[in-house]
Amino acid sequence: MEYRIGIDVGGTNTDAVLVDENLEIIESVKVPTTKDVSSGIFEAMNRVLEKSKIDRKNIKYAMLGTTHATNAIAERKRLCKTAIIRIGYPATAAIHPLVGWPDDLVEAIGRHYYLIQGGHEYDGREIGPLEEEALYKIAEEIKRDSINSVAVTSVFSPVNRSHELRVKEILKKTVGDISISLSHEISSLGLLERENATVLNAALVEVARTTAEGFKSALEKEGITEAKVYFCQNDGTLMSIDYAMRYPILTIACGPTNSIRGAAFLSKLENALVLDVGGTTSDVGVITQGFPRESSIAVEIGGVRTNFRMPDLISIALGGSTIIREEGGDIKIGPDSVGYRITEEALVFGGNTITATDVVVRLGFAQVGDESKVRGLSIDFARKAYDKMQKMIIEAVDKMKISKNPQPLVLVGGGSIIVGSEIPGVSEIIRPNNFGVANALGAAIAQVSGEIDSIFSLSEISREEALKIAKERAKDEAIKAGADPSTVEIVQVEDIPLAYLPGNAVRIRVKAAGKLS
Repeated sequence: MEYRIGIDVGGTNTDAVLVDENLEIIESVKVPTTKDVSSGIFEAMNRVLEKSKIDRKNIKYAMLGTTHATNAIAERKRLCKTAIIRIGYPATAAIHPLVGWPDDLVEAIGRHYYLIQGGHEYDGREIGPLEEEALYKIAEEIKRDSINSVAVTSVFSPVNRSHELRVKEILKKTVGDISISLSHEISSLGLLERENATVLNAALVEVARTTAEGFKSALEKEGITEAKVYFCQNDGTLMSIDYAMRYPILTIACGPTNSIRGAAFLSKLENALVLDVGGTTSDVGVITQGFPRESSIAVEIGGVRTNFRMPDLISIALGGSTIIREEGGDIKIGPDSVGYRITEEALVFGGNTITATDVVVRLGFAQVGDESKVRGLSIDFARKAYDKMQKMIIEAVDKMKISKNPQPLVLVGGGSIIVGSEIPGVSEIIRPNNFGVANALGAAIAQVSGEIDSIFSLSEISREEALKIAKERAKDEAIKAGADPSTVEIVQVEDIPLAYLPGNAVRIRVKAAGKLS
């Protein structure tokens, strides 16, 4: 029998599940998320293995959905000193790199940026030749300043990536072993947003490396030596460790997408709303053909505007650990939370802080901790707080709907005990078995994917040829990410004519997915 271990880090709890080759859950655990994240991961792994008593050499796959990258950006810590090379001078000189970035984040990565000549038009024609002579001087400065990561962005590189690839070739030859992030591999149209996403990716490579090494080391200490290791992406799929170290930004917001994938798996639904209630926040997302729906608008990460792929979510500051208080006769829900300290601070656990969990226990809707400890809580206060909590949830769910027709809602997450039994506009509320560890299960059962998002000029090739090229590239990306080549299939195709660009241009997005190799 072969097994998989899936671990997902949330704001309040770190969950771990062990599944067999039929994707049946053998064992699951929840432990409080720790401040350093890593020790909570190790604790969850150790506990689920101790409970299961299986032969650890039979664990063939290990998956991790982690907040390391998100935390590094939020805390401005452990980020690489990054050089930014923008190709497109003088056309792009009006706005310099890092404009609009928070000052403390700029200080964390350094103000090392260069503008050089080159780049392409919307149809792939050169604006001008690449300024290679300047690149050799930049390479010397990079070596002198001990910079350990580079972000390269060229005008319209999603159409023609040749200048970015040439920059990488020159830097590798002159600087040596240095991490290089190319914008055409990270994001799509929109120079500044694409550049921002690429710079964030470049700044995170060291975080990804240390996280990967720490995870592999922890597995070895537990006697798991035969497992292939994967990180979770934010589209509900997986990528190999090597791929994750090249594209660490893909791990940002992987927690909610793990939950959505887990919800789809547990409910057997391919199209539904998902409400994932954690300890600190609740996320409402959508399952579309079994995968999380992606956001179509620019997203801010750590105060930086990007057009990087992110899940389409609405998050509200309401979870099982949310603090409830009365101010001036009005009930206030959060936005602060006791987080992973709920077992110390909530009333039902002998603490002194009123939380959302205390409210539902007082009303008899859930059995958690010692219900005698909330009997002193006013029933009127509890009812008012509960009604306000439900209103927040109903509004969030309503905002995510894209049709007036009622849709099923899959309820997951350890904090989902705070959700009532009726939500307007929802055809049914499904609380599947193992709903509390849907996130870790989503990590354990996920496939490996690859995606491309590029612009093609149909004045040079036919639409069918463009789609064929895009599909082959997406399959190649999935295989690079760790998918078994014989199982890779195209799971999503989107082509959008770009009316504002001459040359019959079309934007093509293709996703391919396959089983673990």
